Amino acid sequence: MFAGRPALNQSGPTEFVFRVFTAAPEFQVLLFLPFLLLYLMILCGNTAIIWVVCTHSSLRTPMYFFLSNLSFVEIVYTTVVVPLMFSNILGAQKPIPLAGCGAQMFFFVTLGSTDCFLLAVMAYDRYVAICHPLHYTLVMTQKLCVQMLASALGLALFLSLQLTSVILTLPFCGHHRQINHFLCDVPPVLRLACADIRVHQAVLYVVGILVLTVPFLLICVSYVFITCAILRIRSAEGRHLAFSTCSSHLTVVLLQYGCCSLVYLRPRSSTSEDEDRQIALVYTFVTPLLNPLIYTLRNKDVKAALRNAIIGKAASDTC
Repeated sequence: MFAGRPALNQSGPTEFVFRVFTAAPEFQVLLFLPFLLLYLMILCGNTAIIWVVCTHSSLRTPMYFFLSNLSFVEIVYTTVVVPLMFSNILGAQKPIPLAGCGAQMFFFVTLGSTDCFLLAVMAYDRYVAICHPLHYTLVMTQKLCVQMLASALGLALFLSLQLTSVILTLPFCGHHRQINHFLCDVPPVLRLACADIRVHQAVLYVVGILVLTVPFLLICVSYVFITCAILRIRSAEGRHLAFSTCSSHLTVVLLQYGCCSLVYLRPRSSTSEDEDRQIALVYTFVTPLLNPLIYTLRNKDVKAALRNAIIGKAASDTC
């Protein structure tokens, strides 16, 4: 009487494997080298920002405090993904246990959420600096900055723990399950569940709204006030400087929130696994790389500090 039912292999521990990028060895090398270069650039660029902010007293302001912490988050965020991804690119389909997949999902969601919250905090910092410059040092105290950073991390940890625990309670059919992705992200793992996932999908949307929509709306409101304040500046040079400072932050914001929203907030019926994997490459590699590039190339204070540090290092070596 059960002959028509597919057999579910639930024996043994649950394991996942990632779908390989390509099985051709020559293409594996061509994919591996660019991603390795991107990762090294992310490490070097963000480490340089952290180092220059920590070693130069002139950069010990709230804006650079948040920027250095954002750079640290970007480093760890990408590093969580890279080892398994590189193994996948080289064609080694090593199974990852459910606990390992859950751990990667937890840290990835936590760090990604912290990234989004920090971008909102940085928008508030720019709002205070431009709209209330005389009260900036009174409002953006060191204590408040630490509290805002701790709140961003704490909220990210809480939401990530709730989401990950809900996803990992699902039953997954079969022993080896292939994830059409390069990491244990929530949407591709949800697709492998052999149960009704409507509640889990709703939880994902709620977390997505809290992490993406709410901070993005707060950033938009901040920049409406910022734009109004900038337009009231009489000198063209002052307006240009203010717009230049904010445009770099907005570039990262639009790319980060836009790509993440396409993956986490789109209706499931309109999503494609291959599209999600390609979009994920943007917020996993491109935005962590843009962070140091934009803030160093468009920020004269950071450029001057880096230049002085390099000149000082070169002078000490020659002596």
